[in-house]
Amino acid sequence: ITKAKTVLFLGDSITHSGHYVSIVEARLREMNGNRIPLIINLGLPSETCSGLSEPDHPFPRPTVHERLDRALEKIKPDFVLACYGMNDGIYYPFSEERFAAYRAGIDKLIRKVKATGAKLVLMTPPPFDPLPLRKKGKILPAGREKYAWFEIYENYDSEVLARYAAWLKTQADKVEAVIDVHSPILAAVKAKRKTDPEFVLSGDGVHIDFAGHVIFARGLMKGIGLGENAEPNPALLKLVEEKRGVAHLAWLTHVGHKRPGPNSKLKFEDAMAKADAVEKKIAAWFQKHGR
Repeated sequence: ITKAKTVLFLGDSITHSGHYVSIVEARLREMNGNRIPLIINLGLPSETCSGLSEPDHPFPRPTVHERLDRALEKIKPDFVLACYGMNDGIYYPFSEERFAAYRAGIDKLIRKVKATGAKLVLMTPPPFDPLPLRKKGKILPAGREKYAWFEIYENYDSEVLARYAAWLKTQADKVEAVIDVHSPILAAVKAKRKTDPEFVLSGDGVHIDFAGHVIFARGLMKGIGLGENAEPNPALLKLVEEKRGVAHLAWLTHVGHKRPGPNSKLKFEDAMAKADAVEKKIAAWFQKHGR
């Protein structure tokens, strides 16, 4: 990744929130004296790679394949990292049909990215934690007619996401790497609950908090050979997050998508100028700190 010119992150709302992306970027800057590839985050909430959507979702879930060709053409990345799976089982019990759709979506993603000559790293979905929804009475047992992102099957993690993650790891010979972030996050929660049974890294069971993103980033960095230090300087990380907050929405809008919601209110050129202004503040930070 350090030799890449342009790095593209693809994924759902977990990548959209982007903290793990910012942590990796900040550490790359620290490790290389602020000399890094252009890093673009195209994470889109609700997205799948399977093209599936649960009946009670407020709109058809977007699929990465609707925008993938445009993204690859406009951004021309030479390194792509993708994290899909959380939404792909649409929060239902396991089914071979949904699993086949996920596998087909990943296969298509691999083919499309490899056809451009870019390197591809796949990341397993983080785990789903049933505890927060169980406490709210929003977790559902097997046998119900419908499930949704707000009323999730109780064994969605162990029976669906864990199986998706296990299969994804079998695809390692087709890509640059497959990084398991599911296991370390699950292990961290299990360890904490030995002393605090109410401990969570996700308030809704799906979206990990900042501490969860740190574990995610540590697993990713270890998997791609960047070490395990996922704690960059807080002031630097704040600047990187500030830049991402502007550039992320701008790139989402520039590439285009069909999901209602996340779009930049700024023209692309104006957003890039604003991001460049933050980049100058980052350069000044490095100059001040002698890095």
